[in-house]
Amino acid sequence: MKQSRKSCAEYSVHEDIVGSIRAMMPEQETFRKAAEFFKALGDETRAKIIWALDKSEMCVCDLAETLGMTSSAVSHQLSFMRRMNLVKYRRSGKEVLYSLADGHVKDMLESCIVHTSENEREKSDEK
Repeated sequence: MKQSRKSCAEYSVHEDIVGSIRAMMPEQETFRKAAEFFKALGDETRAKIIWALDKSEMCVCDLAETLGMTSSAVSHQLSFMRRMNLVKYRRSGKEVLYSLADGHVKDMLESCIVHTSENEREKSDEK
């Protein structure tokens, strides 16, 4: 059986392309932080919390009830998410209300959900 090759037939570097891409490439630290951001979003519970906070500012008790989790488990995730700058909080009397840190967090989760939904649809269409 013949294997298909998915690489160049002959090794050759296109210096103009390589130089251009390297000149535009962000610093290593930027990639490290981007990877950390994706790791933070890579947890199903945190993704659900982000999704819920996109809909409304919420306290820990409301998030726990919405997600069917304990307040302790939600608090643990929110603490991590605060350190990662995904969520912020404000005090309102005795309540602590959480919201998304900025629109980028919402945009990233929405993009992931759209991407996943489209892939699922394509797979079901193939069947």
